[in-house]
Amino acid sequence: MKIAILYICTGKYNRFFDGFYKSAECFFLKGIADKDYYVFTDDMNLSKADNVHLIYKKCEGFPLDSLLRFETFLMAEKELKEYDYIYFFNANSLFLQPVGVEILPDESGLAMGVWPGRLEHQHPMFYPYERNPKSLAYVSPYGMNYTYYMAGINGGTPEAYLQMTRTLSTNIRIDYENGIIAKVHDQSHINAYLRNHPCKKLGREFCLPEEWRTEKDNPKMIFRNKVLLDPYFNKGRKFNLWARFSKGCNILWNIIRWYIKI
Repeated sequence: MKIAILYICTGKYNRFFDGFYKSAECFFLKGIADKDYYVFTDDMNLSKADNVHLIYKKCEGFPLDSLLRFETFLMAEKELKEYDYIYFFNANSLFLQPVGVEILPDESGLAMGVWPGRLEHQHPMFYPYERNPKSLAYVSPYGMNYTYYMAGINGGTPEAYLQMTRTLSTNIRIDYENGIIAKVHDQSHINAYLRNHPCKKLGREFCLPEEWRTEKDNPKMIFRNKVLLDPYFNKGRKFNLWARFSKGCNILWNIIRWYIKI
């Protein structure tokens, strides 16, 4: 079995690769699959490993580096078609325990991470879907079987994954050229796509932010708390009383906006 691992790290995110690579070599499908890493980076000295393929990617900052990630993946489309499976992991991903075939997709051809927070138990009106009907990431209300997916881990067969990649790359570029950036960037577009495409759901054991870990959790993979390494990764977020109040008002406004299509 051959697995292609997609990984984007530019600018300050380059510091995460060594830890991710060592943990993936130790725990991710070890003894089950041959792994190649397609690393899109602006540091062409990032790794000398034989199974790491460095592809130059200019650092465009936030949010473009994440927003346009599917466009970035297509830089290696020809090579990716030759693998049995393709998986993307966020730069701050870190494996903690062995991960085997349970991560592989079902007959749908896709395996996607489900948001591990309180959204699992909330009404979909609270999900941060894109509310703008002019966006190709728009998700309409009054539907059935809503699930909110995260963008930090996803994969599948080349056929299914590259089909999704091409579609989302096109949709995001059209939105961007029309002056629209979806609410949660590429994650919003993923959620719109998965309203009409089935997938295998990857649970909390694969999708847990480090700061949310509790004594009850036994994760196989976490997303490292980037802010502990560098305040830069906070990206201007504020957590004072006024910021929390403003966030609550914004959530309420987006609920109203979703149902009456303002």
